Amino acid sequence: MKFRLKITFCMLALLSILFGIGGSVLIVSSFQDTMRQEKVTAENTYKMLQYTLQISGVQKLLSETGDIRNVIGQSIRQNGGYWDDILLTADGKEIYSSGKESAFLRTRDSADTKEYPEEGKGSIVSVRDENGENNLCVTGTFTAGDRRFSLTAARDISDLYRNRNRMQELYRIVFAVLMLLCAVLAYSMALFLTAPLSRLARGAQEIGKGNFAFRSRVRSGDELGSLSRDFDRMAGQIEKNVRELREAVARQERFVGNFTHELKTPMTSVIGYADLLRSRELSDEERREAADYIFREGKRMERLSLKLLDIYAAEQTEVSLSPHSPGRIVEDIADHLSPGLKEREIELTARCEKGTCMLDPDLFRSLVLNLVDNAGKAIGSRGHIRVTVRMTDEGCRLCVEDDGPGIPGEAREHLTEAFYRVDKSRSRKQGGAGLGLTLCEKIVKLHNGELFFESGEGNGTKVTAELKGGRCEKTN
Repeated sequence: MKFRLKITFCMLALLSILFGIGGSVLIVSSFQDTMRQEKVTAENTYKMLQYTLQISGVQKLLSETGDIRNVIGQSIRQNGGYWDDILLTADGKEIYSSGKESAFLRTRDSADTKEYPEEGKGSIVSVRDENGENNLCVTGTFTAGDRRFSLTAARDISDLYRNRNRMQELYRIVFAVLMLLCAVLAYSMALFLTAPLSRLARGAQEIGKGNFAFRSRVRSGDELGSLSRDFDRMAGQIEKNVRELREAVARQERFVGNFTHELKTPMTSVIGYADLLRSRELSDEERREAADYIFREGKRMERLSLKLLDIYAAEQTEVSLSPHSPGRIVEDIADHLSPGLKEREIELTARCEKGTCMLDPDLFRSLVLNLVDNAGKAIGSRGHIRVTVRMTDEGCRLCVEDDGPGIPGEAREHLTEAFYRVDKSRSRKQGGAGLGLTLCEKIVKLHNGELFFESGEGNGTKVTAELKGGRCEKTN
């Protein structure tokens, strides 16, 4: 059963119980109040009639008047117009009766003679006659002269019961109409209130189907609105995680493909030349050339394995940072690399601020060497490499700029991926495996920093490494 139907049924059940109890109590209370008022009126009217008969001297009328019924009837009519039926007896004998229900009163008077209340006290009861009519009967006794009289009066109160029955019938009709109206309104309200839940349920289904871009976008200030916002944040995070997982899988696939390619080329050459040495008679010069090629390819695979080992070590090692001068390390590297770069007509300049920060000197040296090496490979020959070090509040900023051909826009987001090359053929000829920037990124992260690239085709490349290992007071 849907939640909106549960809400509707609960509202109907609650309304029916409350309205049923309330309406029934109201009708019963109103009827009882009317009956109470009717009994008070009957009791007062009965006392007035009894008092009139008592002071008019019923005993005297009985002894002096022959047509006693007319005299008493006239007195009763003057004082008892309220009553529908009246029965007056003396010593068990009927003196006067009036009304269509006199026989009923005689039967009741005969049956209840022994139950008459004491003089001055009346008995008021509601009884139903043989015709099904409801009557309010008042019975009492009084003394006139030396005789005791019994007076029974009845008033038809069937209208009160008929009014009560009409109210009950009207109540049932109103109750049914209200229940129908309440059902429609309750379902409409439940549909409106549960609409956000339906939206959230659809969102869960869409995410289950792989549509991670779906958002519920329920705008309200209640708990459902808060739930919707949490749901949308969760969906956004799931979408981000899935995107990152897909990118990671794609990187892994590229890594495996590139790694396989990197191994396949030298291995094919090594196996080919080894088979040539094994299966043919070669001259000394040919054997030397084959052995040199096998040696070069073996060294390249060694460099590849060492670079991968460095990356793995950078990921697994928790570095211990200590105070060092990044400027002094850069200047030392520049002094050692400048002669080799000058042979290719590449000028290397270094401008470094004095200062000390927290870093790992070996990793920092590897970072600078890789960045300068990549810049040199990008230039090829005839160019300029500028290395600058600026001290910051959190560590230092290392910048390596070159005036090479630059990096295409689509290649920038892949620069730190293992085995990725902007110019694959040129890097392979120069001995690169596409792992230098991957290692640089790991080193920068170990120093709580970030690596940035600024480049444009034909405008050179600027690589900035923000190292945030911390500053120390020592200066150099």
